[in-house]
Amino acid sequence: MSDRRIINFMGQRRLATVFSLLLLLGSVYSLATKGLVFGLDFTGGTQIELGYPSPVNPQDIRNQLAEAGFNNPVVVNFGAETDILVKLQENPKTAANENASEGSESEQLDLDERIIQVVGEGVELRRIDYVGPQVGEELRDEGGLGLLAALLVVMLYVAIRFQYKFSIGAVAALAHDVIITLGFFSVVGLEFDLTVLAALLAVIGYSLNDTIVVSDRIRENFRLIRKGSSLDVVNESLTQTLGRTLVTSFTTMMVLLALFVVGGQLIHNFSIALIAGVLVGTYSSIYVAANVLLTLNIQREDLLPPAKEDAAEFDGMP
Repeated sequence: MSDRRIINFMGQRRLATVFSLLLLLGSVYSLATKGLVFGLDFTGGTQIELGYPSPVNPQDIRNQLAEAGFNNPVVVNFGAETDILVKLQENPKTAANENASEGSESEQLDLDERIIQVVGEGVELRRIDYVGPQVGEELRDEGGLGLLAALLVVMLYVAIRFQYKFSIGAVAALAHDVIITLGFFSVVGLEFDLTVLAALLAVIGYSLNDTIVVSDRIRENFRLIRKGSSLDVVNESLTQTLGRTLVTSFTTMMVLLALFVVGGQLIHNFSIALIAGVLVGTYSSIYVAANVLLTLNIQREDLLPPAKEDAAEFDGMP
């Protein structure tokens, strides 16, 4: 073992297990009861960007749209106080028609004219994006399948590169990060759209990279350190990689905080998802992946190369 001070990370692994279980249970409960606030990318609807000549109160525009017959319009500032982003749910007539595609051009033009009439003259209609209900449902389903496929590929990759116990620990850490990040969005009520889904995939990549670095050090130390228990080897490995983990997390958080502050409304939730994911991912690479390895009773024998029977047979030949 190394002469320098080794941090006893795994001495708190039972407390960490309880903490992770509480977070997971809270996240699952919120997802089951409250659910996610899906954006128009998944529910279908229209997103409109307006430019006003002077600062305007979003509440006034919200009242105007509600009086004009739009159901639960979402109106927020989009950067400057003169820029407004309006989100409208799917047109009921279009949503009720199962054979309808993404919406006819006539319906689209009719909506454009209605918006112009409501907001009045002198307002710049900069952009209108329309997502049909069927497209939104396909995006939601395919996004969920994409997350599951990513976890399965990660499990296969880690099992081939290391050992199946490492793959279970890696996937447990990744699932832990994704569920807690989703739970955070459910509890806070932030909108979940395609940018947040992309952030979740980025969280998987970030957490996997950190977990593989730790796993590679654990494997090497099991082969190099002849004395000491599995707990000692894991603590040694986590201590050796701690500096790298903290520097990587700190530099990543600096970029994400900059995106959160000055990135604008479009990537606001994207940066929040990544900030939450990086925090949870840094924690899970230490207290979830390594904890699972010890729970599965990882031993030095699990990582030794298999004995070559052919070589033993040749040694016995004259």
